[in-house]
Amino acid sequence: MKIKTLLCFDFGEKRIGVAVGQTITGTATPLETISVHQNKPDWGKIKHLIDDWQPDALIVGTPLNMDGTTQRVTQIAEKFARQLEGRFHLPVFGMDERLSTYEASQRTNNSTALDPVAAQVILESWLAENSDKISSVSNGINKESTR
Repeated sequence: MKIKTLLCFDFGEKRIGVAVGQTITGTATPLETISVHQNKPDWGKIKHLIDDWQPDALIVGTPLNMDGTTQRVTQIAEKFARQLEGRFHLPVFGMDERLSTYEASQRTNNSTALDPVAAQVILESWLAENSDKISSVSNGINKESTR
């Protein structure tokens, strides 16, 4: 099995946490926080990360209410996911991110590091729940979202 690299984005209206993971061990590592200014992510920084890590796919946290319904930020995060796919021509998968910030706060005492750790939590969850999709990542055409 080829090792596949994934980048995960914990989308927020002010900050986007980023983590990187790989498929062999199903683990992820927090990377950094990207600022969002005037509703626009720092696309240059995102491009730099994608160029550096050469991921096979991207994961974007889908913010949902606790009862599973969508909220205003859900549509904004889904738009961000579509923009990632359009700009970088990589498969993009959504992942339910409920309680990821809570889990991140349990893992770290540093509130400034919460966003990348939340992305780590989202990515580890995606890897654990989507082993069936990992083989399709290599073909670059699977756009299926999970919630």
